[in-house]
Amino acid sequence: MSQANYSDVVQTAREYYNSEDADNFYFHVWGGEDIHIGLYEGPDDAIKDASERTVAFMADRIKDKLAAPGARLVDLGAGYGGAARWLAKRFGCQVLALNLSEAENARDRQMNREQGVDQLIEVVDGSFEQVPAENSTFDAAWSQDAILHSGHRDKVMDEVDRVLRPGGEFVFTDPMQADNCPQGVLQPVLDRIHLSSLGSFAFYREQARRLGWEEVEIVDMTHQLVNHYGRVAAVLRAERESLAGKVSDAYIDRMLQGLQHWVDAGSNGYLAWGVMHFRKPA
Repeated sequence: MSQANYSDVVQTAREYYNSEDADNFYFHVWGGEDIHIGLYEGPDDAIKDASERTVAFMADRIKDKLAAPGARLVDLGAGYGGAARWLAKRFGCQVLALNLSEAENARDRQMNREQGVDQLIEVVDGSFEQVPAENSTFDAAWSQDAILHSGHRDKVMDEVDRVLRPGGEFVFTDPMQADNCPQGVLQPVLDRIHLSSLGSFAFYREQARRLGWEEVEIVDMTHQLVNHYGRVAAVLRAERESLAGKVSDAYIDRMLQGLQHWVDAGSNGYLAWGVMHFRKPA
C-alpha cells in the first residue's frame, strides 16, 4: 500500500515503528515476537511469558472458530507476528497478518520462515482502515493494542464487519481511556503517542451496537496495563547498557518518561484495558 493511502495518524505510527530506535526497542526489550500488553502473575514475570498468556487467553475465546477446517483469521496490526505464529501452530488456521511497519513485517516474514509457518501466514503491508481483502473473507478477526493508532476507529470497525463472514467473531484489546476519564488528564499520554484521543469500553460497545454485533464478553483487566508498562520500564532500565549501539539514549529517555505517564494515568484510574469479544450476526 502506498504512503498516500495511509491516514495522517496511521502514517505517523508507521514512521515511528519503522524507525531503527523503535524497531530495536520493541524487538529486544518488549518481547521480541509480541509487542502488546501481557498478563502478569507476578512482578518479575518475563515480558515474553506474560505476552504469550494474553494470546492464549484471547485464543481460548475463539478456539472453536480457529479449529474449524479451513479457518481464516485476520490479525489487524500484527507487529512481529507472534500471535499469528502461535495461532497457526496451535490451530493450523490461515492468517492474514496486516501491519503498517515494513521493518516489523520483514522480521515477521523471516521468523515465519524460520519457524516453518510461512505457508500458513501471509504478511501484508497495509492499514486496518483499508483491509486488503474481499467482503466476508474471514471466520475471525484479531487485534492486540493496535487500533488506538487509528484516527478513524469507527472505520476500522466497519472494515472488520465487512471482511468477517456472517457469524464471524472479533476478539481484541486496545489501550483506552476510562469511560469516566476527566477532560485533559491524558494529555501527557496522548502527546507521547501523537494521538488526539483514545477509545474506551463505551466507545467499542457503541460501535458494536451500531453494527448489530452481539457482545459475547468484555473482560476488564486494566490493572494489567499498569503491570505491563511498569515491567517494560524496569527491563529497559536493567538492559540499558546492553542496548548501546541499537537504541539511542535520547529514545530510551523519552520512552522511560512515556512509560511512566502510562503507569501514572493507569494508577489514577484514567486508563482502561481488557479483552473484548463480539460476534457478527449469522
